[in-house]
Amino acid sequence: MKTIKSALAVAAATLVLASCNTPTKNKDGEVKDSTALSDSVGAIAVNPLPHAKEFPGATLKIASLTSEKLGTDSAKITVKYDVSNFKLTEQTEHTHHMANSHDGQHIHFILDNTPYVALYKPEHTFTVPLNSEHYLMSFLSRSFHESIKTADASKLIKFKVEADGKIAELPKPTEPSIFYSRPKGDYKGDETNVLLLDFFVANTTLGADANKIKATINGQEFTLDQWVPYEILNLPKGEATVKLVLVDKDGNAVTGDNVSVERTVNLMAQ
Repeated sequence: MKTIKSALAVAAATLVLASCNTPTKNKDGEVKDSTALSDSVGAIAVNPLPHAKEFPGATLKIASLTSEKLGTDSAKITVKYDVSNFKLTEQTEHTHHMANSHDGQHIHFILDNTPYVALYKPEHTFTVPLNSEHYLMSFLSRSFHESIKTADASKLIKFKVEADGKIAELPKPTEPSIFYSRPKGDYKGDETNVLLLDFFVANTTLGADANKIKATINGQEFTLDQWVPYEILNLPKGEATVKLVLVDKDGNAVTGDNVSVERTVNLMAQ
């Protein structure tokens, strides 16, 4: 197993997530050197990256969550957001050579840890069954899909849809959680050279002596102890599997509803 160990001092490496999420960086704003490069040439590598353009004061709030009963078994839910100090659809300045949305900055809408929907307008409508409970994680995203890892730029709620189609918001989730974001979908041409690995954590901290993320990529394992964006290098063309598991300081899997997520992506030459 390859381990990415933070070179930051303990105080600077402490990440208070969910209630006070802050990015890991040193005094000059750069992530200090750490690596998961393989000993063998061409093996998959995962490296931490400095955060791209910062957005001080960027805020995401849920303005409303409404429902409409559909037939006898489902409900149409509409969520509307308030966004401040962040412009949806604007291109983010960056130097990363990664897949980028031509439609610009957006909201990542993640329902029950399924693949996110990119929202370029501050609202979304979706359908769920009656008598069901759901987690909704939403956060602001740069145009190349790197999340803004602050409490103000994110919102995690849990809600229930009753038998009559009405919504009941449940107590705010407090369990340690990880929400998968990138990589996602299909990559073509130059996009396959460097893939963004990004996730959102809540109600926990990551660190050398704290919880960590075990990332398994095509069977190769990496331990991530910083909440920062990462780059994935040397992935072969074809189908790739990425699994993220929240583990404790001793490497044991954390229990809960949102602690393990797996995705398959596809890398194509053209």
